[in-house]
Amino acid sequence: MSGIFAEVLLPLALGIIMLGLGLSLTVQDFLRVARIPLAVLVGLFCQMLLLPAVCYGVAVLFRLPPELAVGLMLLSASPGGATANLFSHLAKGDVALNITLTATNSLLSLFTLPFIVSFSLRAFMASDQQIPIQPQKVIQVFAIVLVPVIIGMVIRRVREPWALRADKPVRIASAIFLALIVIASIGKEGAKVGGYIQQIGLAALVFNLLSLSVGYFVPLAVKLPRKQAVAIGMEIGIHNATLAIAIANNVLGNATMAVPPAVYGVLMFGTAAGFSFLMSRRNAAEG
Repeated sequence: MSGIFAEVLLPLALGIIMLGLGLSLTVQDFLRVARIPLAVLVGLFCQMLLLPAVCYGVAVLFRLPPELAVGLMLLSASPGGATANLFSHLAKGDVALNITLTATNSLLSLFTLPFIVSFSLRAFMASDQQIPIQPQKVIQVFAIVLVPVIIGMVIRRVREPWALRADKPVRIASAIFLALIVIASIGKEGAKVGGYIQQIGLAALVFNLLSLSVGYFVPLAVKLPRKQAVAIGMEIGIHNATLAIAIANNVLGNATMAVPPAVYGVLMFGTAAGFSFLMSRRNAAEG
């Protein structure tokens, strides 16, 4: 069963989620980067630089076991999740900015993620051995992430009415797949799962709250509009846990490293919902 999960079900689920993201994207979404460069640069700065540093601090502070620390770092290096767009909409954020950041982060993370994971293995596992992310594995990640997005964008281009109708069902299917992936990833560790959750649960929650805070307050500090701060907060706080789980299982071949993304994948929806509620109430109060 574990072989079917890692080799068939997980890539298939990730492909469907990425296809759904592609259905919501157009070429104009990428061109938008040129029109809002500061917001995009701030979002990328938070995602690519601040977040791994914050995650490293959390892993050290909570003295996480090496494999769990690497798993949490792997999550920090993963791009924002597609559901960030939905939560940003509920919180009255700049959804267009979310779409741009999701697409940009997804592409850039394919280059930055191997370096962060390599650093994490050396830092937490005292391993000088070559990281098991070979070129063919990077190509594999490209194939299961980028190809479905491109297919979705092509479908959107040639059959836009159908793509718009399919967007909501695909998002629902993506959420269901994510829930199943989280359950399966935790379930693979069987009797160890209780101890793992005790070890990683609080650290994952703290990292999640810090991610939302960094994504929200750093943009405000550089005088970006609140709507863009909300969007960046959601983008930074909601990670692509599915991608992190897929890499932990398929690329690194370590089910324990998949536990932090799985636990985070459960927690982030509750905190994001709470953040959305607070932001929508604040926006309503302001008028």
